[in-house]
Amino acid sequence: MPRTVNAAFSDFLKNNVNLDANVSASARSSRDWLWSQLHAFPNKHESFPLSYSEKDIQFGSFARKTKIRELDDIDILYCMKSQDAKYYDYSNDHVKIEVARNSRFWPMRFDGSSLLNSRLVVNCIVKHLRDIPQYAKSDISRNNAAAVLDLTSYAWSFDIVPGFFTAPESDGRNYYIIPNGKGHWQKTDPRMDRDRVKRLNRAHNGNLLNVIRLVKYWNRRQTMPTASSYLLETLVLDYYDVAPKIASQWPDLEFREVLSHIPTMIRKPIWDSKKIEGDINTLDVNERDRVASRAEADLSTASEAWYAEKQGNHAKAISKWQRVFGPAFPGYG
Repeated sequence: MPRTVNAAFSDFLKNNVNLDANVSASARSSRDWLWSQLHAFPNKHESFPLSYSEKDIQFGSFARKTKIRELDDIDILYCMKSQDAKYYDYSNDHVKIEVARNSRFWPMRFDGSSLLNSRLVVNCIVKHLRDIPQYAKSDISRNNAAAVLDLTSYAWSFDIVPGFFTAPESDGRNYYIIPNGKGHWQKTDPRMDRDRVKRLNRAHNGNLLNVIRLVKYWNRRQTMPTASSYLLETLVLDYYDVAPKIASQWPDLEFREVLSHIPTMIRKPIWDSKKIEGDINTLDVNERDRVASRAEADLSTASEAWYAEKQGNHAKAISKWQRVFGPAFPGYG
């Protein structure tokens, strides 16, 4: 049992918040094997979209190393060659794709149209995943934009999202185009999320990942409405993007600092840093107020913990942090 606040946070992060290193290694191996199967499909099945493997990308919090326990899903984007398909963007979340008659996509279009139906593309992936003997007992289905492979042998599932990579547009940017969950397509760019996390974590001496994970764990407690993982990650990164000082190595101090800004930040729009999705704060007014109130209450408790630690009373400080994070936070001993 820890006898200092620093030891308590180290234990808490290692055993309750951060992913187990062995689980992460197994997940990466499983992911890479799945990718190898996806890349083999076009040669085995003429109906399967051709692979543009150079532009495949991992995305989501597992890829960005901001995931917390327990590992439940892993996101990958299977990039496809367009085969002369053309896209028309009416808005970032409403893109239509017109496919060529001689392409593999022709059977996947809307009835009576040359427009590509993203649901049928996802269904194609689902169909062929079921042909893999190792996945015979797994639950494989379509969930909006993704083919979901729910493995029986592991605790996590895979969300496999098909997509295209665009040529540079008039603004000089490339985009990924993925299903929008409604049959058509939408723009995104996971590279920008990935690179922002890396850039800011590096700028703050590698101290941000633990802070992001602590905020996610804190919000997951049943003491407030649950915000999306991506929203919380963006909120923390927004704060450190303009923070007046470099983050310290002490996660308790940094968590308390972020906590002091949550009541203001959560009540406002939180903009997608990729400048694609707009305001990503989908919490309603009541939910925002409840998260803000919880942050204010826990900030008061965290401040009491800091004062007790400053006075050398680590037992009291640790008990205060248990009130913030719950019974999984280690007790003094």
